[in-house]
Amino acid sequence: MQLIDTHTHLYLPEFDSDRDEIVNRAVGSGVVRLLLPNIDLKSVGAMLSAADRYKNICFPMIGLHPTSVMSDFKAQINELERISSEHKFIAIGEIGIDLYWDKTFLKEQMDAFRQQVGFAIKAELPVVVHSRDAFPEVFSVLDEFTGEKLSGVLHAFSGSVQDAEKAANMGFMLGIGGPVTYKNSKLGNIVKEAGINSIILETDSPYLAPVPFRGKRNESSYIRIINKKIAEIFRISEEESANLTFENSCRLFKI
Repeated sequence: MQLIDTHTHLYLPEFDSDRDEIVNRAVGSGVVRLLLPNIDLKSVGAMLSAADRYKNICFPMIGLHPTSVMSDFKAQINELERISSEHKFIAIGEIGIDLYWDKTFLKEQMDAFRQQVGFAIKAELPVVVHSRDAFPEVFSVLDEFTGEKLSGVLHAFSGSVQDAEKAANMGFMLGIGGPVTYKNSKLGNIVKEAGINSIILETDSPYLAPVPFRGKRNESSYIRIINKKIAEIFRISEEESANLTFENSCRLFKI
Protein backbone atom coordinates (compact mmCIF):
# COMPACT_ATOMS: atom_id res chain seq x y z
CA MET A 1 0.00 0.00 0.00
CA GLN A 2 1.38 3.39 -1.05
CA LEU A 3 0.21 6.73 0.32
CA ILE A 4 1.07 10.39 -0.23
CA ASP A 5 0.95 13.13 2.39
CA THR A 6 0.03 16.02 0.11
CA HIS A 7 0.55 18.71 2.77
CA THR A 8 3.17 18.63 5.52
CA HIS A 9 5.29 21.41 7.02
CA LEU A 10 8.12 18.97 7.78
CA TYR A 11 10.69 21.77 7.67
CA LEU A 12 9.27 23.68 10.68
CA PRO A 13 11.17 23.86 14.01
CA GLU A 14 8.68 21.42 15.60
CA PHE A 15 10.55 18.65 13.77
CA ASP A 16 14.13 19.85 14.31
CA SER A 17 14.89 17.26 16.99
CA ASP A 18 13.67 14.14 15.15
CA ARG A 19 13.08 14.95 11.46
CA ASP A 20 14.91 11.83 10.24
CA GLU A 21 12.79 9.63 12.49
CA ILE A 22 9.60 11.33 11.27
CA VAL A 23 10.52 10.63 7.64
CA ASN A 24 11.57 7.05 8.41
CA ARG A 25 8.29 6.39 10.25
CA ALA A 26 6.32 7.79 7.34
CA VAL A 27 8.15 5.71 4.75
CA GLY A 28 7.85 2.65 7.00
CA SER A 29 4.08 3.24 7.07
CA GLY A 30 3.85 3.28 3.30
CA VAL A 31 3.87 7.07 2.89
CA VAL A 32 6.25 7.30 -0.06
CA ARG A 33 5.95 11.02 -0.88
CA LEU A 34 5.71 14.09 1.32
CA LEU A 35 4.64 17.35 -0.34
CA LEU A 36 5.91 20.54 1.28
CA PRO A 37 3.86 23.77 1.04
CA ASN A 38 5.72 27.02 1.58
CA ILE A 39 4.70 29.78 4.01
CA ASP A 40 6.71 32.90 3.10
CA LEU A 41 10.19 34.09 2.16
CA LYS A 42 11.62 33.14 5.57
CA SER A 43 10.55 29.49 5.24
CA VAL A 44 11.92 28.83 1.75
CA GLY A 45 15.46 27.96 2.87
CA ALA A 46 14.40 25.36 5.43
CA MET A 47 11.87 23.86 3.03
CA LEU A 48 14.40 23.51 0.22
CA SER A 49 16.93 21.99 2.65
CA ALA A 50 14.39 19.34 3.66
CA ALA A 51 13.54 18.61 0.03
CA ASP A 52 17.23 18.25 -0.76
CA ARG A 53 17.94 16.04 2.26
CA TYR A 54 15.05 13.68 1.47
CA LYS A 55 15.30 13.63 -2.31
CA ASN A 56 12.62 11.67 -4.17
CA ILE A 57 10.53 11.66 -0.97
CA CYS A 58 9.94 15.37 -0.31
CA PHE A 59 8.71 17.72 -3.04
CA PRO A 60 8.52 21.51 -2.43
CA MET A 61 5.97 24.15 -3.43
CA ILE A 62 6.37 27.92 -3.58
CA GLY A 63 3.90 30.57 -2.44
CA LEU A 64 2.91 33.17 0.14
CA HIS A 65 0.52 31.97 2.87
CA PRO A 66 -2.44 34.34 3.37
CA THR A 67 -1.65 35.00 7.04
CA SER A 68 1.80 36.19 5.92
CA VAL A 69 0.27 38.76 3.55
CA MET A 70 1.03 42.28 4.73
CA SER A 71 1.46 45.61 2.96
CA ASP A 72 4.72 44.37 1.38
CA PHE A 73 3.14 41.32 -0.26
CA LYS A 74 3.99 42.35 -3.83
CA ALA A 75 7.71 42.48 -3.10
CA GLN A 76 7.53 39.10 -1.35
CA ILE A 77 5.67 37.46 -4.23
CA ASN A 78 8.05 38.93 -6.79
CA GLU A 79 10.98 37.44 -4.89
CA LEU A 80 9.22 34.07 -4.57
CA GLU A 81 8.61 34.08 -8.31
CA ARG A 82 12.29 34.83 -8.87
CA ILE A 83 13.23 31.90 -6.64
CA SER A 84 10.86 29.69 -8.61
CA SER A 85 13.06 30.15 -11.67
CA GLU A 86 16.03 28.65 -9.83
CA HIS A 87 14.40 25.52 -8.37
CA LYS A 88 11.81 22.94 -9.38
CA PHE A 89 8.48 23.26 -7.56
CA ILE A 90 5.43 21.03 -7.96
CA ALA A 91 2.77 23.62 -7.08
CA ILE A 92 2.04 27.20 -6.09
CA GLY A 93 1.07 27.08 -2.44
CA GLU A 94 0.00 27.44 0.01
CA ILE A 95 -1.93 30.49 -1.07
CA GLY A 96 -5.44 31.76 -0.46
CA ILE A 97 -7.47 33.80 2.01
CA ASP A 98 -7.76 33.50 5.79
CA LEU A 99 -10.26 35.68 7.67
CA TYR A 100 -10.32 33.66 10.89
CA TRP A 101 -7.81 35.72 12.87
CA ASP A 102 -7.84 39.12 11.20
CA LYS A 103 -9.58 40.88 8.30
CA THR A 104 -7.23 43.87 8.23
CA PHE A 105 -5.48 42.79 5.05
CA LEU A 106 -8.47 41.31 3.21
CA LYS A 107 -7.89 43.38 0.07
CA GLU A 108 -4.18 42.55 0.11
CA GLN A 109 -4.94 38.85 0.64
CA MET A 110 -7.28 38.84 -2.34
CA ASP A 111 -4.77 40.69 -4.50
CA ALA A 112 -1.96 38.33 -3.42
CA PHE A 113 -4.14 35.30 -4.11
CA ARG A 114 -5.12 36.67 -7.52
CA GLN A 115 -1.50 37.38 -8.46
CA GLN A 116 -0.33 33.91 -7.43
CA VAL A 117 -3.16 32.11 -9.23
CA GLY A 118 -2.15 34.01 -12.35
CA PHE A 119 1.44 32.93 -11.86
CA ALA A 120 0.36 29.30 -11.41
CA ILE A 121 -1.49 29.40 -14.73
CA LYS A 122 1.54 30.90 -16.46
CA ALA A 123 3.83 28.29 -14.87
CA GLU A 124 1.34 25.47 -15.62
CA LEU A 125 1.32 24.38 -11.98
CA PRO A 126 -1.59 23.47 -9.67
CA VAL A 127 -2.50 25.69 -6.73
CA VAL A 128 -2.78 24.62 -3.09
CA VAL A 129 -5.46 26.86 -1.59
CA HIS A 130 -5.84 27.75 2.08
CA SER A 131 -9.37 28.96 2.82
CA ARG A 132 -10.48 29.70 6.37
CA ASP A 133 -13.77 31.53 6.94
CA ALA A 134 -13.32 32.74 3.37
CA PHE A 135 -14.96 30.44 0.83
CA PRO A 136 -17.03 33.21 -0.85
CA GLU A 137 -13.89 35.34 -1.22
CA VAL A 138 -11.78 32.44 -2.47
CA PHE A 139 -14.35 31.41 -5.05
CA SER A 140 -14.82 35.01 -6.19
CA VAL A 141 -11.12 35.16 -7.09
CA LEU A 142 -11.08 31.72 -8.70
CA ASP A 143 -14.16 32.65 -10.75
CA GLU A 144 -12.08 35.40 -12.36
CA PHE A 145 -10.00 32.67 -14.00
CA THR A 146 -12.89 30.69 -15.49
CA GLY A 147 -11.81 29.21 -18.79
CA GLU A 148 -8.14 29.20 -17.85
CA LYS A 149 -6.24 25.96 -17.44
CA LEU A 150 -6.22 25.86 -13.64
CA SER A 151 -6.17 22.91 -11.26
CA GLY A 152 -5.59 22.59 -7.56
CA VAL A 153 -6.76 21.50 -4.14
CA LEU A 154 -8.73 23.19 -1.38
CA HIS A 155 -6.38 22.27 1.45
CA ALA A 156 -7.80 21.30 4.87
CA PHE A 157 -11.27 21.50 3.37
CA SER A 158 -13.79 22.86 5.86
CA GLY A 159 -16.58 24.06 3.59
CA SER A 160 -20.12 22.90 2.90
CA VAL A 161 -21.50 20.35 0.44
CA GLN A 162 -22.21 23.27 -1.88
CA ASP A 163 -18.59 24.46 -1.58
CA ALA A 164 -17.39 20.94 -2.38
CA GLU A 165 -19.65 20.81 -5.45
CA LYS A 166 -18.39 24.18 -6.67
CA ALA A 167 -14.80 23.03 -6.19
CA ALA A 168 -15.47 19.84 -8.15
CA ASN A 169 -17.06 21.83 -10.98
CA MET A 170 -13.85 23.87 -11.14
CA GLY A 171 -11.80 20.69 -11.33
CA PHE A 172 -10.41 21.09 -7.81
CA MET A 173 -9.63 18.33 -5.31
CA LEU A 174 -10.49 18.41 -1.61
CA GLY A 175 -7.58 18.00 0.82
CA ILE A 176 -8.80 15.80 3.69
CA GLY A 177 -6.88 15.34 6.92
CA GLY A 178 -7.25 14.75 10.65
CA PRO A 179 -10.56 16.61 11.16
CA VAL A 180 -12.42 13.87 9.25
CA THR A 181 -11.72 11.60 12.26
CA TYR A 182 -13.08 14.02 14.87
CA LYS A 183 -16.21 13.13 16.80
CA ASN A 184 -19.31 14.96 15.54
CA SER A 185 -17.44 16.19 12.45
CA LYS A 186 -19.70 16.66 9.41
CA LEU A 187 -16.74 16.30 7.08
CA GLY A 188 -17.32 12.58 6.53
CA ASN A 189 -20.75 13.22 5.02
CA ILE A 190 -19.33 15.91 2.75
CA VAL A 191 -16.50 13.60 1.66
CA LYS A 192 -18.99 10.85 0.84
CA GLU A 193 -21.10 13.27 -1.18
CA ALA A 194 -18.06 14.56 -3.07
CA GLY A 195 -16.86 11.08 -4.03
CA ILE A 196 -13.45 9.52 -3.65
CA ASN A 197 -12.28 10.74 -7.06
CA SER A 198 -12.30 14.26 -5.59
CA ILE A 199 -10.23 13.38 -2.50
CA ILE A 200 -6.54 13.60 -1.68
CA LEU A 201 -5.04 12.92 1.75
CA GLU A 202 -2.95 15.30 3.88
CA THR A 203 -1.82 15.81 7.44
CA ASP A 204 -0.96 19.55 7.59
CA SER A 205 1.57 18.35 10.17
CA PRO A 206 2.53 19.42 12.76
CA TYR A 207 -1.08 20.65 12.97
CA LEU A 208 -4.52 18.94 12.96
CA ALA A 209 -3.53 15.50 14.20
CA PRO A 210 -6.19 12.80 13.79
CA VAL A 211 -7.83 10.87 16.60
CA PRO A 212 -6.34 9.34 18.79
CA PHE A 213 -3.53 11.94 18.59
CA ARG A 214 -5.74 15.04 18.46
CA GLY A 215 -4.09 17.95 20.26
CA LYS A 216 -0.61 16.48 19.86
CA ARG A 217 2.02 17.01 17.18
CA ASN A 218 0.88 15.59 13.87
CA GLU A 219 3.19 13.64 11.54
CA SER A 220 3.04 12.12 8.08
CA SER A 221 2.82 8.49 9.23
CA TYR A 222 -0.68 9.32 10.54
CA ILE A 223 -1.91 9.43 6.94
CA ARG A 224 -2.71 5.73 7.46
CA ILE A 225 -5.29 6.73 10.10
CA ILE A 226 -6.90 9.21 7.72
CA ASN A 227 -6.88 6.66 4.90
CA LYS A 228 -8.58 4.13 7.17
CA LYS A 229 -11.36 6.63 7.91
CA ILE A 230 -11.81 7.37 4.20
CA ALA A 231 -12.05 3.63 3.51
CA GLU A 232 -14.76 3.34 6.19
CA ILE A 233 -16.71 6.25 4.72
CA PHE A 234 -16.77 4.69 1.25
CA ARG A 235 -17.03 1.10 2.52
CA ILE A 236 -14.01 -0.02 0.57
CA SER A 237 -10.73 -1.62 1.62
CA GLU A 238 -7.87 0.52 2.93
CA GLU A 239 -5.81 -0.73 -0.01
CA GLU A 240 -8.39 0.52 -2.51
CA SER A 241 -8.74 3.87 -0.72
CA ALA A 242 -4.96 4.27 -0.72
CA ASN A 243 -4.69 3.39 -4.41
CA LEU A 244 -7.41 5.81 -5.48
CA THR A 245 -6.19 8.77 -3.44
CA PHE A 246 -2.60 8.02 -4.50
CA GLU A 247 -3.65 8.18 -8.16
CA ASN A 248 -5.59 11.41 -7.53
CA SER A 249 -2.50 13.00 -5.95
CA CYS A 250 -0.12 11.87 -8.70
CA ARG A 251 -2.48 13.18 -11.37
CA LEU A 252 -2.88 16.59 -9.73
CA PHE A 253 0.77 17.21 -8.90
CA LYS A 254 2.25 15.31 -11.87
CA ILE A 255 4.60 13.31 -9.64
